This record gives sequence, structure tokens and C-alpha cells, in this order.
Amino acid sequence: MPTKAQHHRHYRQVPSFLRALREEAGLTQRALGELLKRPQSWVYSCEAGIRRVDVGEFCQWCEACDIDPLSGFKRFLGLR
Repeated sequence: MPTKAQHHRHYRQVPSFLRALREEAGLTQRALGELLKRPQSWVYSCEAGIRRVDVGEFCQWCEACDIDPLSGFKRFLGLR
């Protein structure tokens, strides 16, 4: 049984989704980190599933990738 929330089976799709958003926006990890005022290592940790992203951070990530957060949630949930 997973002990950390980011290892839970329901969270497994989030890191790759975050990476896809960043790549589709044409951003490097460093560039996204600068937009979010975070180091590149933080972006890497989120995309690698080492660090869990909360709802507020998800919204900021979407906005930095020029995506409306609601559209990001709908896309993640497959509701487009």
C-alpha cells in the first residue's frame, strides 16, 4: 500500500499530463520554472511524480502553459 499520496494509483496519470501540457506549450522545464518562480528541479520533481502537485499549483501550471485551468481539468478528466 502506498504511503505517500503521489504514489497512489489515482495520481499516476498526473505527472505525464503535466509534462504534456508543458511540452505542448513549447516550454522547457527551466522556462516553466521561471514562469512559476520555482527552480527547474521543482518542475522535474512534479513531472517525475516525486512531488505531488496540489490544485492551486495545477491551476498555476495550466496558466503558465497558456491553458485555462478549467479546460485543463476537463482535458485531464477526458471531458473536453
